[in-house]
Amino acid sequence: MSAKQPWDNSWKTNCRTRIKGCDGVIALLSKNTALASGALWEIKCAVDEGVPIIGMHIQKDTVYALPKELSGIKVIEWSWEEIKRFIDRL
Repeated sequence: MSAKQPWDNSWKTNCRTRIKGCDGVIALLSKNTALASGALWEIKCAVDEGVPIIGMHIQKDTVYALPKELSGIKVIEWSWEEIKRFIDRL
């Protein structure tokens, strides 16, 4: 969910509010995700808030390192069918 504007130092508060308003979160996984502190915080926030979350590798047939924040969370390969299944379960 795009913020559409830069956030000041209170971005975590703004982000938490947006995450709490979501029915579900799809964490997109790339080669950089495991080192992206903002993305890792967002994943942890969704887990802490009890928002359903799924990890998804952004490239088919490519598996990236999983951050510890996704421990115990289902991770899928990119496909529209998998996205549909997740959304249908919300």
